[in-house]
Formats: sequence, structure tokens, C-alpha cells
Amino acid sequence: MDSASPGIAMTKSDKLEMAATRGQPISSATTSAEAVPTCAVNGSPSLSRKLSFGKKLMGSFKGGHHLRKTWSGNMKLDSEDVGSEASLSRASSASLSFSYSFTGFTALPEVSDTSRAFSNNENEIDLEVQETRKSLMSEPTLPIYLKFTEVRYSVVLKGITTTTEKHILHGITGSVRPGELLALMGPSGSGKTTLLSLLGGRITANIIQGSVTYNDEPYTKSLKGRMGFVTQDDVLFAHLTVRETLTYAALLRLPRTMTREQKKDRAMDAIYELGLERCQDTIIGGPFVRGVSGGERKRVCIGNEIIINPSLLFLDEPTSGLDSTTALRIIQVLHGIAKSGKTVVTTIHQPSSRLFHRFDKLILLGKGSLMYFGKASKAIKYFSSIGCSPLIAMNPAEFLLDLANGNINDVTVPSVLENKVQSKDLESNTRNGKPSPEDVHEYLVEAYEDRVADKQMRKILMPLPISEDLKATLSSQKRDWGASWWQQYSILFWRGLNERRHDYLSWMRITQVLAIAVILGLLWWKSSSTTTRGLEDQAGLLFFISVFWGFFPVFTAIFTFPQERAMLTKERAVDMYKLSAYFMARTTSDLPLDLILPIIFLLIVYFMAGLRQSIEHFFLTMFVVFLSIIAAQGLGLAIGASLMDIKKATTLGSVIVMTFMLAGGFFVQRVPVFISWLRYVSFNYHTYRLLLKVQYDRVPSSLNVTHLDNGVKEITALTVMVFAYRIMAYIFLRRMKLPN
Repeated sequence: MDSASPGIAMTKSDKLEMAATRGQPISSATTSAEAVPTCAVNGSPSLSRKLSFGKKLMGSFKGGHHLRKTWSGNMKLDSEDVGSEASLSRASSASLSFSYSFTGFTALPEVSDTSRAFSNNENEIDLEVQETRKSLMSEPTLPIYLKFTEVRYSVVLKGITTTTEKHILHGITGSVRPGELLALMGPSGSGKTTLLSLLGGRITANIIQGSVTYNDEPYTKSLKGRMGFVTQDDVLFAHLTVRETLTYAALLRLPRTMTREQKKDRAMDAIYELGLERCQDTIIGGPFVRGVSGGERKRVCIGNEIIINPSLLFLDEPTSGLDSTTALRIIQVLHGIAKSGKTVVTTIHQPSSRLFHRFDKLILLGKGSLMYFGKASKAIKYFSSIGCSPLIAMNPAEFLLDLANGNINDVTVPSVLENKVQSKDLESNTRNGKPSPEDVHEYLVEAYEDRVADKQMRKILMPLPISEDLKATLSSQKRDWGASWWQQYSILFWRGLNERRHDYLSWMRITQVLAIAVILGLLWWKSSSTTTRGLEDQAGLLFFISVFWGFFPVFTAIFTFPQERAMLTKERAVDMYKLSAYFMARTTSDLPLDLILPIIFLLIVYFMAGLRQSIEHFFLTMFVVFLSIIAAQGLGLAIGASLMDIKKATTLGSVIVMTFMLAGGFFVQRVPVFISWLRYVSFNYHTYRLLLKVQYDRVPSSLNVTHLDNGVKEITALTVMVFAYRIMAYIFLRRMKLPN
């Protein structure tokens, strides 16, 4: 027995691990599945452990392959959990060592930093591919000192007859330096997200007072390239994989000086930095699509921002909805980012005690007022100095949130508040005995202003240890795009194609089109145009085709911009691309997908219904239907972009489509003059006339279609609609308010 581990006996697995680490050979006899008895700990007998590798593991010893890392290889212990029980942790690592599959014994690399859930070494080794990766956060960035003094924010609420002003923030002051993690904490409705948005330059409307500076300079557009902002909602494309999401972000946001391969490598660096390598080929998922877990989604959102190696990173409640372990990993990632020289500001709702101790600085808000700003480690000491101490052992964050809510249960009551309660009781002849939440809030705000506010203000107003040249770097008003217009268009085109092919080519949509096509083919089976009744039947089929492939694209395109509004707002806020490039890519990437189903539809209906059997006329029919689809799609885009609300757009779209259908020239032949202009703006009208012209060189008079020449007027009208509707949609998008 080895005496190197006093108090805990070494088992067979311990010896195997030590032999592997020292590079000693292990014979097959050593690896046999024999039970090894263990000695007693503190005089009490302990259970023996039995190790059985089995034939599979024995076979793997014969190969000369490399060491393969599994999920447990990514696990690291929190430094706060490793104390006097270190020897016990070392003993338990013997069992962890067999989560590795050995095909040739190699010494395991020691984990030097146990305070991070993911590796933060400058050179990170990926055992799976046996390559060395440079840590993304180790790259130098421009240090940014963030200061904000007496920040006030109000919104104007307009009623029917009156206008009121609601105050959200009341004179918030604070600062954060490179290398620090600042947490904004407070109950719901305290103004955390509003303050974060103001600091991140996301709010410019309503009434703003105070000063927010970055290296003593005001906010400029050049800061967008040095700032990351992770919103509370995970705004991601559901059908893209983790690697695709980060790769597209890298291609669009990283500077033009980097090559395409370098940008892709940066995306992979972010994946390994955040521990996402095992889910890099898994789709993100959404409400109806299964994908990565909640913690992985949040890390992907963080990766979208740190991929540009920002100097300043803002996060809005990154741990909401996550379990305590996953939340700890997220905060450890942020802590590591801060320690690499970045400035990190995050809001957080109710952290665990382990999360709370990761924060360098803390701002406690209550009803929009500042109750504490300073080091997080000194928050409890400060509140104890003003007479508010916990009576029982509790989570520091829970204690602070209780105070911010005005709840002083299990908390000592300051003498000032007790005297105030007694004086109120004497005046009202009642016996309350406890101060109200309003009294507690007022006391805490006044105590901070009297004791700490002036001292903190003097610290904030001290000159920064940076040169004037460094300050001037942030004062540039120039907007830097990560890619040229054509590159933006190309990247967004392929991203849109990869994202929407799952919806356009879903089995439900294909089944819908196939079913309708077969039903039409059966109802108009081998129809004939030799009789008047046969002509009328075929005209009815042609009109239905014009209506169906006008109705279908409109209601598909209506959802385009309203559904992507959150993504468009998020990406445009950081100048990821030009709106014109997005619009062109978004409208053209749908065309290949929009034209697949009509081809299948016409191949079934055209020949089953016995329409004009000629290759030339078949392709002309397909061309007319394609032109109608593109025109109808433009109308749907214009309706969706004008309202940006799915319910309103759907209602308006149904009214317009029904009007166009009624004015299409099939149901009503004699339309009053004052409303006859409707038929000329209806794509159904022009499509129906063109389909008749293709089928019958000379349209029979029995169909009551007049003034149909060679079809040039109808084609011109549809072509004008294709461009006019899209120009309208682009103008509506331009007028949509986006964050500056």
C-alpha cells in the first residue's frame, strides 16, 4: 500500500492512474478485473471496489491511438469548493480518470486554473484533434473605462387627454474599469435593463439626463465595433448549427483586413473558448424545434459578441432560466473575460452565493434609485454599518434583494427606522411595529447619499491613466463595415437559404401542394377545349391556378419581416450589415425555394388536366406562374414591412387578396367605371389573361375576355409590380425605427 495518500487508501484505480501519469507500462495481468480490498479509514472497514475493463477496453490497449477526451474531461472544480477536502477530491479523481478511453497510456495534462468552467489558458490544447489553439480573449484590445454620473431617465406616457412623465432612473452614478465585472442587481422593475441599455448606447429617445463616458469621451458610432451587447432574449436562427451561427457572425462583423479563413478560425476559437465544441454541429433549435440546451444557447449568444474580441461587453440577465450549475459556468466565463482585460457589465436577478462572489463591483437598485455602489465583497459590511444585518445565515444576494424590496424580515432594524415607526404610531394612535417598504427604501437611499455618494463621486471624477491619443481613438465618427456590400449580400443570401430551406421544403408544405395538385388533376381529368362547356371548365382551372399561386406567396411573404424584426434590430444595432444588402439577400434567397413547389404542382396538374400538350406552351405557362409568384411575393413583403405586426398584416393581406381575386376578371365581367381601376392593379387579372393567351392563341369570345393582344401589356404590368412592391417594402423598412 502506498503511503502517499494518508487517511484514504489507494485502490487499484489509483495505482493505474499513477502508473499512467508516470509513464510506466501496464501489463495485461495488471488490467484484469480483480477485486482489490481497501484498508479502513479512521479504523472503520471500507468497501472494496471492483474494476472491470471488459473485452472492449482490453482491445483498445492494443491499438496505438491517441487519448480521446469525453465530457467529464471538461469538468473542472470550483476553487471555492476545494479547501480542506483537497485530499478527498484527489482520491475521487481516480474514478474520473476512467471516463477517458485509453488506447495507449498518455499523461493527462494538469488543469492549472480551477476557477473557470472552461479553459482560459492562452494556448488551449484540444485533445480530440491534437492541436493547440490560442485563447480568443488573450488578444489585446483597447482598454475602455466606463463612467456614468447622475444618470436620469424618464418616459413620456401619452394618454387620450393628458400626458404624464414617468421617472425610471433617479441619478445613478458608477464606474467600471478594464479587468472588472460589474453586476447590476435589483428586483424586477428596478431599472436594471434600462440602465444597461443606456450604458450600451441602445436608448436615445425620451428624456435622458446625466453623463455617460467611455475613456472620458461621449458615445460615438466607432464604439459599435468595440462593444458587445447580449440581450436577455436569445435571438438566434433556429435551424442553423452552432458553428454556422458563429461563422456567419464572424464573416460579417470581423474587419476586412482578415481573410475568410481567418474569420472562420476565429469562430472556431470562440467555440472552444466557450466549451461548445461538442454541440458545434447541433442546430440551435426553438419553441418547436429541438436543439441545444438553454446554457449552450446563452453561450452561443455570448460567442456572437466576443467573436469580435470587444473591449466592453454588456449582458442582460445571462443566467435567467438556467440551473445554478449552468449559471455558475456562464458567470465564470464572464469572470475570465473580464480578467483578460475587458470591461464587463451584466444585470442579474437573483444569483446564488457562489455567483455573487464572482462579481468585482455591484450596483444595487431599488425603484430606480441607487442603494449601493462599490465592491461586491464589501456590500454586506456596508449595510451592517447602517444597521441592517442578517439575523440568520443567508445568501448575500438574497439579503440585498430583500432590502431593495423593503423587506426586513430576519434583518435588524436600524434605530432611525424604529424611531420613525414609533412617531407614526403615536400620530395615528395605531401599533404597527414594523417599518413599511417605502420607509425602508427611503432610509437606504438617504443613507447611501449621506455616507458613500460623495466619496464615490470623487473617485469617478479622478483623471484616467490613459493618454490623449487613446481617448481620441474612440472619438471617430467613421462607421467601419466588416465586409463589402457584395460580400454582405453573398453571406446573407446563403445564411437565408440554409435557414429557410427547412420551412419551405417541410413535409407539411410539400404534402399540401401535392394534395391540391392531385385533386385538381382528378377534377379536371383530361378536360377538353373542343366544346363551350369544356372551354369554361379549363378557364376555371386557369383562374384557380392564378389565384392559388397569388394567395400562397402573399401569405408566405407577409411573415418575412415581422418574424425577423428582433434579429434585424439586433444585427443592425451593431452595424453588422447594410439594410440594402439584407433586403436584397432576403428577397432573392427565397426565390429558389419559392419556385420548387410550383414546378412540382404544374408537372402534375398540367398533364393530368390535359392542357395544351406542347413543351413550348408548358414552359410559357410556368413562366407566367413564376412571374405571378414574384409579384405576389413583393406585395406580401410590402404589407409585412409596412405594419411589422403579424396579426395586422394578415388581416390587411386577406382583404387585399380577396379584392384582387374578385377583380380578376372571372367572377364579374361588367365592373362599374368608378371602381374598374382595381383590375389593373390586380396580379390575378393579368395572370389569368396571360394563361388564357398561352392556352388559346385566339381566346374564344364565349369566355368574355376582351382587348387581349399579344400579352405584352400584361407582362409589363406584372414586371412593374415585381419592382414597385419591393421598392415600397424597402422604404417601409427604412422608416422602421432601429437603435442608433
